[in-house]
Amino acid sequence: MINKYTCTNGVRVVMEEMPNVRSVTIGVWVLTGSRNEKAQNNGISHFIEHMFFKGTTTRSAKQIAESFDSIGGQVNAFTSKEYTCYYAKVLDTYASKALDVLADMFFDSAFDPEEIEREKKVVLEEIKMCEDAPDDIVHDVLAEASYGSHPLGFPILGTEETVNSFTQEVLTDYIDRHYIPENVVVSVAGNIDESFFKQVDAKFGYYTSEYQPSVMEKPVFHAEQLQRFKDTEQAHLCIGYEGLPVLHEGIYSLVVLNNVLGGSMSSRLFQEVREQKGLAYSIFSFHSSHLDNGMLTIYGGTGKDQLPLLQDTIEHTVQQMRKNGLTDKELKNSKEQLKGNMMLGLESTNSRMSRNGRNELLIKRHRSLDEIISHIDAVTHETVLDVFNHVFNHGQSSAIISPHTS
Repeated sequence: MINKYTCTNGVRVVMEEMPNVRSVTIGVWVLTGSRNEKAQNNGISHFIEHMFFKGTTTRSAKQIAESFDSIGGQVNAFTSKEYTCYYAKVLDTYASKALDVLADMFFDSAFDPEEIEREKKVVLEEIKMCEDAPDDIVHDVLAEASYGSHPLGFPILGTEETVNSFTQEVLTDYIDRHYIPENVVVSVAGNIDESFFKQVDAKFGYYTSEYQPSVMEKPVFHAEQLQRFKDTEQAHLCIGYEGLPVLHEGIYSLVVLNNVLGGSMSSRLFQEVREQKGLAYSIFSFHSSHLDNGMLTIYGGTGKDQLPLLQDTIEHTVQQMRKNGLTDKELKNSKEQLKGNMMLGLESTNSRMSRNGRNELLIKRHRSLDEIISHIDAVTHETVLDVFNHVFNHGQSSAIISPHTS
């Protein structure tokens, strides 16, 4: 059962008790990511995530790390297009200590100018590392092709130019504007009870802000194509189609459709591209939902000479699905696989914390497992066809990273 509590300042707390485990995972979620940035400060959400680990007014970076290492705990963070999350997993006996350190990082990070300059080098190396992984960077190129100058088209890591421009004042101003109580959710899952609400309220329920949540501009999907040439062994292809926002009624039908298209080893793309034609080692599709839009992405990597055949094979697979729909067996198997994956994926405190935190942050509601299963069971050939026509009838964007043709 999921319990909710709202602090007097508006910070929301969600808690799921799991009495049969001995761990607790605590996540602090903030409704800000690269989508909230401008061209001149692109990457600032991710950079702030890094800086939260670089020392507070009372703890050094090493002491933060030792706080969790000394109790056998784990601490980490990640930044996405629309949110940032800081989280820790510890034994249930250390839940209060983990909360204390996370709150210290959240409210009292020092943002020491010397640490900022040092961390710039780290992030720039991270950008270089991604540039050396074309199967990763091609997704950033696809976002640029699909959303153009809209912030959803920005890379989460930012650029060398923007990262080098960050100062203590720029970072703290961004936090003041976006880390406001209305944008914060604390999600807790594990062997804990409702008395922990008071501890969270004591740490997160007191601060206020003069700023209001920012209004986000809805993006326009562009059917554009971008290609970059790099010294790679393979050509990397991403194809994007306009998807559905997180609360769209057709989201479950789209998840079932995607699973049949390229979401598993028995999917049509995997069987046709890899098993039948041997064109790629890696071929898959996935759907990303945002607050007001989404994108279905197909990725494949192959030799540059086989790229046209890979594109033709993907197009043929999509058109065959458009023409003939799903088979009864595909529909049934996809639904059962999704239900199984969902159940298996919720066995840890990490996954429960993440699911509840994201749901509260983005949609402010929590569907029970029975409710989700009923939505999956309600998917039919007709609902899949409706979603297919919605997604695949608006053109496609594409991104290619390939070696130069000789």
